[in-house]
Amino acid sequence: MNIAWGEDPRVRARQDRKLDRTVFLVLAAAALVAFSILGLIAAFLVTGSYPVLSEVGLVRMLSDAEWGPRENQFNLAPMLVSSLLLTAGALLLTTPISVGFAVYCAFYCRRRTAAALLRLVDISAGMPTVIYGFWGLVVVVPLIGEIAAPGTSMLAGILVLSLMIFPTITVVAHSAIQAVPGSYIYASTALGVSRASTILHIVFRHASAGILAAMTLGAARAIGETVVVLMVCGNVVQMPASFFDPVRTLTANIALEMPYALGMHQSALYATGLMVLLVVTFLVMVSEIYSRRQQWETSK
Repeated sequence: MNIAWGEDPRVRARQDRKLDRTVFLVLAAAALVAFSILGLIAAFLVTGSYPVLSEVGLVRMLSDAEWGPRENQFNLAPMLVSSLLLTAGALLLTTPISVGFAVYCAFYCRRRTAAALLRLVDISAGMPTVIYGFWGLVVVVPLIGEIAAPGTSMLAGILVLSLMIFPTITVVAHSAIQAVPGSYIYASTALGVSRASTILHIVFRHASAGILAAMTLGAARAIGETVVVLMVCGNVVQMPASFFDPVRTLTANIALEMPYALGMHQSALYATGLMVLLVVTFLVMVSEIYSRRQQWETSK
């Protein structure tokens, strides 16, 4: 610490403590505001969902014959299954590519080239989702339509969502890989371990929690996506029998029907949003539990 000539160190120490308290209060207030907003959103969804949950019940909302609010039918199961399959398919397709890209940039690529590639990934992460949806509608859907009409299908949604979540998973996975202590890698290299073995057995082991966090963020974005699935998935409420079937997701259902929904129909759409929130919360909890377990095993 640089102390000016003649300055009392005790005065400087008091100023530093005062600054620390100020920063702590500002950050605590920001965290409280963020937590309050999330709590208000959850309360808003629970309040809006209460009429249908109390009168119809969760069991009926997952077992009714169909989704037809005008006929007092509220089956959300096909849309829930479609949302989960879309998310799982996009993750299974994207995660190996994203992690491989992150490993390439971290260990096999020149620093300037890696910086340029990662910058392009950052730019693609900020691209509006409607652009992805438009590309899927004019390129992906016609290609799939040549194999199995009509082309708007779960497979189209998986392919476009995979491209959309690629930047998110790549950036976070690369940060997790870069956070692995360099001493571990140097020690492994000094022992004559190959680079591939070092990556597989040391880097991935210590970066696994961060990679899972990247997958969680990608899954949360995929399951919450609306515009892309509206444009390329077909919006047919049915239990998918194959990847070529048109489907409707939970978020697309809200976007399509909320403008004219009233009464119990509107409450069912609030319940749909609550279901999306619960799925994302579950994913975050699983990621957090695994991260804490990984930290505990590493510290032993």
